[in-house]
Amino acid sequence: MILSELKTNIQELSQKISRGIECLHIPDKEKEIISLRKETENTDFWDDQENARAVSQKLSTLEKIVSRWEGLRGDADALQEMTDMLEEDSPEVEEMSTEYEKLLKKYTQDELDLLFSGEFDDSDAIVEINAGAGGTEAQDWANMLLRMYLRFGERHGFKTEIIEKTDGTEVGIKSVMIEISGERAFGLLRSEKGTHRLVRQSPFNAKNLRQTSFAGVIVTPIIKNADKEVQIEDKDLRIDTFRASGAGGQHINKTDSAVRLTHIPSKVVVECQNQRSQHQNKEKAMEILKTKLLAKQREEEEKKAAEIRGEVTEAAWGTQIRNYVLHPYKMVKDLRTEYESGNPDIVLDGELDDFIRAFLEWDAAKTNR
Repeated sequence: MILSELKTNIQELSQKISRGIECLHIPDKEKEIISLRKETENTDFWDDQENARAVSQKLSTLEKIVSRWEGLRGDADALQEMTDMLEEDSPEVEEMSTEYEKLLKKYTQDELDLLFSGEFDDSDAIVEINAGAGGTEAQDWANMLLRMYLRFGERHGFKTEIIEKTDGTEVGIKSVMIEISGERAFGLLRSEKGTHRLVRQSPFNAKNLRQTSFAGVIVTPIIKNADKEVQIEDKDLRIDTFRASGAGGQHINKTDSAVRLTHIPSKVVVECQNQRSQHQNKEKAMEILKTKLLAKQREEEEKKAAEIRGEVTEAAWGTQIRNYVLHPYKMVKDLRTEYESGNPDIVLDGELDDFIRAFLEWDAAKTNR
């Protein structure tokens, strides 16, 4: 790369970084960080542990964003200063070109910050997977999706916890609920909401016939302080207890510790069986139920606003969003963004970042129309 071209590229990148800092309101975030740090220094900060965790998580997220973009700006300024001192035939031009490419790659990764604009994008997430019609095939497919999201969480350093799981009749799972905690877990995983379709040669058929299976994925943000915004009357709640599923033998649960909560007016059902006691399962299930009810309320408000604006909204459940084809060829294709990969193996191993980025860019473009 010649020096004049390099200088132009660095200047353009520097301008993009400045616009990013402006769009993300980095100065405002810096003021908020100072305020939150003061709050954490209060002697009674940890008296309300739920609020303390929410504040700490928000502080950590803000610090990471500010650090990323201040780092980008500092690197761009330094690179600009160094290239300004170079002559056209200077041997350092090649070295500076390499540094520019590194900075461009870093900016491309951090540019993802600009695509998170949803109210709950910073939240943790509840991911539910439900096998579709098709018995064994669909239940095995649901289990493959479970592994995919657990591996995605592992790749991102997220904490994953299975809240409830109903095993399949022979293999796989009928349904599962996972809590995924980490920086912008919901913002990343909201791209997964919808119906996932698998096409493959059946491993459960002696003739290896081609089989199509479906599984539905629901993604809900874990909304902090949802219990303060949602009040549930006793008459609207049905509580059932049952024996938590286990592997059998000495590990099988011999008490009715698992809890199922049904909110009668909305028909929202939440099960929890991973905690040690019935009381803990009920507490966790209630927390998730309130989160789901609040998220549903916000979703309905958004649909009404969209109708007023004259927008067409698509149904969340039953909407096929992605095809995973393992036979007769190999491909994963997102039907919303048209993004595709010829390597289903790594996608099913949790490498979803390119699909998520394509979705966020598609969603941002759709929103800004």
